[in-house]
Amino acid sequence: MDQQFDEKLTIFWDSDAIVLVDQTKLPVSYELVRITTLNQLINAIKTLKVRGAPALGAAGAYGVALAAQSNKNRSIVKLKAHLHLAAKSIIETRPTAINLFFGVDRVLKAIEPCITVEEAREVALNEALSIAEEDIVANKALGCIGASLLKDGDVVMTYCNAGRLATVGWGTALGIVRSAIQEGKRITVYACETRPLNQGSRITAFELLEDNIPTTLITDNMAASVMKQGKIDSVIVGADRITQTSVYNKVGTYMLAICAKTHDVPFYVAAPLATFDHESSVVEIEERDANELIFCRGKQIAPLSVQVENPAFDMTPKELVTAIITEEGIINNPHRATSINRS
Repeated sequence: MDQQFDEKLTIFWDSDAIVLVDQTKLPVSYELVRITTLNQLINAIKTLKVRGAPALGAAGAYGVALAAQSNKNRSIVKLKAHLHLAAKSIIETRPTAINLFFGVDRVLKAIEPCITVEEAREVALNEALSIAEEDIVANKALGCIGASLLKDGDVVMTYCNAGRLATVGWGTALGIVRSAIQEGKRITVYACETRPLNQGSRITAFELLEDNIPTTLITDNMAASVMKQGKIDSVIVGADRITQTSVYNKVGTYMLAICAKTHDVPFYVAAPLATFDHESSVVEIEERDANELIFCRGKQIAPLSVQVENPAFDMTPKELVTAIITEEGIINNPHRATSINRS
């Protein structure tokens, strides 16, 4: 019997505010936060209350809309100038996540022709709402396409969180799992904990169990051993940016791709087309606070004086990627592919 899943949103607009799931509280509690100012949104993004590339795209779009609604300027010229400053402050929060840039830029372009403040505010909000709605549609299309790669009884390994909580709804990597299960396939998941902030154990395991999807949690350094034992049929991860040569995703993805290649396990990347960056040759890798490694849930676990490197993302060469799954089709052998397979 096909399984149905609840349609919960990670981020949405309510009256005059952005409402989002506070992901820092998971898995202990599921709490919604109401964002009424641009500074509150910027803090929410920086502190990872909202995270995940597609969700950040919606957050960026909603942020520009919020700045438009709350600004008191009576001049359209001053309002547009204000929104460009607001946009700059938003995209500086997470420099690697291309979807954040996409959401912000799309709203700015939508309001450019506007000639009145009232029109600009309406257009900004409607464009942000469209971006959020399109994200769900794209993820469900991506999920349906990706489900064709999974067989009944498959075991999927995933990393970080690329589920509905990383998107507006449904999910990318986990959206494929959900779509396959809705088709009647029996799929189980191995979730890597994803240090240092444990998005895999705190968020991925939480939402999979909430949907009654069989899930096994492992430490990140168990991945190769589990693959060697033949327990994994495929690895599916999300992405924060995809360039001509590489996939940028949560740090540790590169290591997982090498392990998959070594053990002949297909390595799939699930990402909407908004994640693709066809222009950048150099990508800034976000460096996170050292305290994320020195402390864990408020408890010190390393010497305070230790030198720390804490990049949020790493770069996986496309040569290690079996296929990239998008809402328009599958890009097989992406290191040499020139088109999407839409069959």
